[in-house]
Amino acid sequence: MAGAPLECILMLGYACTLALVALLLEGIAHHAHQRSLGSSTVGFTYHPDRDVWSCPKDQHLFPVFSDSAKGKLTYRASAAACNSCMSKAACTDSNDGRTIELSTLRGVEHGMKRFHRAVSLTLLVLASLILLVELFRTAGLYPRIALASILTMFCVVIQRASVNLYRGIQTRENHL
Repeated sequence: MAGAPLECILMLGYACTLALVALLLEGIAHHAHQRSLGSSTVGFTYHPDRDVWSCPKDQHLFPVFSDSAKGKLTYRASAAACNSCMSKAACTDSNDGRTIELSTLRGVEHGMKRFHRAVSLTLLVLASLILLVELFRTAGLYPRIALASILTMFCVVIQRASVNLYRGIQTRENHL
């Protein structure tokens, strides 16, 4: 972009920086979401062949409740085993036995992840608007080609992210 004005290069850099921040925000939100999903089962092992969880003291948690309408599945250990365990205080405060509740709706995004997706989309839309304005202000052919190609890429990313956000909201509303 040898013939591009300095302002065009700066706007392109700023828009790409906004897109990079949106991408980093998505990555951080995904990582935090995955960690929060696994926090209730830390130290426990799932055995898919028997559909049971086992605790660190080798007691089993069996499925006791399933609500397909809300997408919840509850596993519970026996109260007698948990109440006599030496590690009960660190594991649970319930006298009914340790429970693990899982969501069976894999496609549903949780509230914080949806929030971060919306912020990321806002940043991408802002970056696209900057590129669109600069596209009409710039006179050279090659700077316009570069701006248009990056703008097209941003539009594709925005479209895919907004469809995923919309699907997550619709799936959540259908199961409430």
